[in-house]
Amino acid sequence: MTDTDIRPYEEGDADGLWELKVVFERGLGAAGSDEKEAAYDDKLTDAYRDKWLAWVARCTDDEDCIFVATADDDLVGYVFLLPERLAFVWDAAVVNELYLRPEYRGTGLADDLFARGLDHARAQDLPLDRVVLDVDRENERARAFYERHDFTHWGEMVARDL
Repeated sequence: MTDTDIRPYEEGDADGLWELKVVFERGLGAAGSDEKEAAYDDKLTDAYRDKWLAWVARCTDDEDCIFVATADDDLVGYVFLLPERLAFVWDAAVVNELYLRPEYRGTGLADDLFARGLDHARAQDLPLDRVVLDVDRENERARAFYERHDFTHWGEMVARDL
């Protein structure tokens, strides 16, 4: 395995971050029904890419809230926390996304990446000293990761079509 590094996201990382985001989204879709898989795949258009990267830019314009893991200057993972200015959405720090390429899983890099995100969350001025995230109950690997990091159930998210 090559040397890895964790650092704040930079604007020049946009293409690499998008590549990881696509794999992340397709993985979410694949963990469900054919309908869910198609819905996640269908949204990954050029227009979605442009909107998502513009949102990333707005989130990071005044705060480092995305941290990337690199290996040989390639992005291999990221943790994306919502900026502190959105802390009142859940009255806590929010892990929006955490993704690591499969070949780097089991190396400890996900733990290091997550620890960097938690350090950032601890520095935020939060209504509750808590970090929350949404994890797909079908994703056993992710659930095990978060349980290993002492996450417990805190309510349940439900959804419906608009």
